[in-house]
Amino acid sequence: MASHRKSRPAGTRVAGVRTPALATAALTSVALLSQSANAAPAADGAPSLEEVEKKVDALYRQAESATEKYNAAKERTTKQRKRVDTLLDDVARRTQKLNEAREELGSFAAAQYRTGASAPDTATFLLADSPQDYFDQTQLMSRLTTRQKGAVDDYVTEQSETMKKRREATQGLQSLTETQSDLHAAKATVQRKLSDARAVLSKLNAEERARLAAIEKRKQEEAAAKAAELARQQEAAEKAARQQADTSSPSSSSGSSGSSGSAQSSGSSSSGGSYATKAAKTLAFARAQIGKPYVWGATGPGSYDCSGLTQAAWKAAGVALPRTTYDQVNAGTTVSLADAQPGDLVFFYDDITHVGVYAGNGMMIHAPKPGAYVREESIYYDGESAIHSVVRPA
Repeated sequence: MASHRKSRPAGTRVAGVRTPALATAALTSVALLSQSANAAPAADGAPSLEEVEKKVDALYRQAESATEKYNAAKERTTKQRKRVDTLLDDVARRTQKLNEAREELGSFAAAQYRTGASAPDTATFLLADSPQDYFDQTQLMSRLTTRQKGAVDDYVTEQSETMKKRREATQGLQSLTETQSDLHAAKATVQRKLSDARAVLSKLNAEERARLAAIEKRKQEEAAAKAAELARQQEAAEKAARQQADTSSPSSSSGSSGSSGSAQSSGSSSSGGSYATKAAKTLAFARAQIGKPYVWGATGPGSYDCSGLTQAAWKAAGVALPRTTYDQVNAGTTVSLADAQPGDLVFFYDDITHVGVYAGNGMMIHAPKPGAYVREESIYYDGESAIHSVVRPA
């Protein structure tokens, strides 16, 4: 299944979004189908089940990649819109101050006109393209009072700052428009790929669907067996670590070294306990979402995509994760699969397009794919090679 995956220049690997229950069967059964006579090409020239599986697998992998791009574009759009709104508010405030400064200068001009003093110079100043150019002339400078000079300074400064903020707001609006275009393009790609996949699956007859479902069941059983093996390995490693700690404890029970070791152990235990507490809250939230539908781009509370679920789960523990799998993979410490602890994030595929919350014993809770529901299953659900990395947040 790895032949169609594109590598991504990130530092880790992740799991992906796929689709309907029958799609899973179609996506994951190539190896098994190829070993049976059922995978042989149809006599009438129609695609074989193996070809259908590869087609659907490619479509759903492309859809999940587009989903994460959609999530990233949506997040950028939100941030850019907030920045543009802030800039526009700032421009409005500065424009008001600029108008007030202009009114004050106008009052000076009116007073000078009534008294007949410096009317030509003041009028020329107010009509000049660049107040500073005329302002530099010593003839005008000598005729302005201190208050008038301060008003002109305020006007020139406010005019410069207002123009600067207007340029920033214009650039922000242009960036926002471009990001919104990316958002619409990613959304269209997801919808097109999912539609294509459904069209392919709709052509399968009842017998073909049953065979794919049987293959999927067998695959799930194999994944569960691998999860159980990982659980046994982790348990054995923990037991060995406890025995080693018990063996070394008598030699460190006296003197300053014993005191130091005790403090170090206490610190380590405190750190581990803090993470375990957060992880427990994360898992409790994730488990409460089981049964809710996968919807691409969703962040809850009624539905989720894969990264939306992990983000919401860790938020329940007081930890803010980025929105996309591409960013979540860098939001913590990478650990080995053998050292995975409940609460860790398990990422899948070379392009880092899927993620789940590790639940312990080789299992995870995740939002699998369109047409499926949040569920707990083996981290080997798509084969061991699909696992990219394990990351510990917080």
